Amino acid sequence: MSTTIKRKGRTARKAASAQGNRARMRSAKATGGSAIDMAMGWLPFSERQLQRLFVLIILAAGAGLVWLLASAAGLPVLAEQRFAFISQEAGFKVQHIELRGIKNMNQYAVYERALEQKTRAMPLVDLDALRAQLLALPWVQDARVSRQLPSTLVIDIVERKPIAVLRKADTYALIDETGHELQTIDRKDTRGKLIVSGEGAGQQVLQLQHLLDAAPALKPRVHEAQWVGNRRWNLVFETGQVLALPEGAQPSASALVTFARLDGTNRLIGGKAIAIDMRAPDRVYLRVPDGEPQEVSTKTGAVALASGGGEE
Repeated sequence: MSTTIKRKGRTARKAASAQGNRARMRSAKATGGSAIDMAMGWLPFSERQLQRLFVLIILAAGAGLVWLLASAAGLPVLAEQRFAFISQEAGFKVQHIELRGIKNMNQYAVYERALEQKTRAMPLVDLDALRAQLLALPWVQDARVSRQLPSTLVIDIVERKPIAVLRKADTYALIDETGHELQTIDRKDTRGKLIVSGEGAGQQVLQLQHLLDAAPALKPRVHEAQWVGNRRWNLVFETGQVLALPEGAQPSASALVTFARLDGTNRLIGGKAIAIDMRAPDRVYLRVPDGEPQEVSTKTGAVALASGGGEE
């Protein structure tokens, strides 16, 4: 005698519940897929680059194992070469160099140092060593080197700013505000640039700029500034006339302002005087060709004959 067990058919409530579960599962899959797609959109890589990155990670893991085994066998150089080969085969090779911030310097000097690295495999490029090489270039004040996967090396340069020309004997060199020499130039290229000369003049350029700012109307008329005895300035105007200033930042600035005032009333620049000595606090000596020196009072601004001239 056999026994048959009959199951009751699904009720309407159970059928509705199962249908609801299936709907929730489809919604969860759709939501999950959208979230993944959104997350992928936030990443700074294309899908192809991401695939290459995964390949590189897998290859790097394998190369790392090879390197450990090679190191244990005393062959680390062979392992590094193998890793470089694998990286380049996967497309992670320096093929492009993007330069930023270069305005005055020779960009080929940067390319030369970037391309002379011992390997082109992107993961093995020594960014710190390359930055150190760039900082050794005369024009480079600061540098930043970064990788832009899979094949671009990005180099950001902060250039030094040329502020004057340093004259030494018959040579001329652009310098920045610290006196750092940037590059030598021809004499014809000094036109329109402030020239400084004298021992230690390069290190005084920033102080000179502050001095000239005291009389901005005179600044474009100064052709050369001579640092005398490592203590004071002689200014040479475009006319060839020489103005001797006293020692000290404040006294020299005050003297220059006074000279600008006297020039406005007596037209000293372009006049007969070939040298103007303002080292005395209350008078100005004017040297004229084949004549007696003249004296200008800093109080009245009047011009009168003097019995003697200022010292050299």
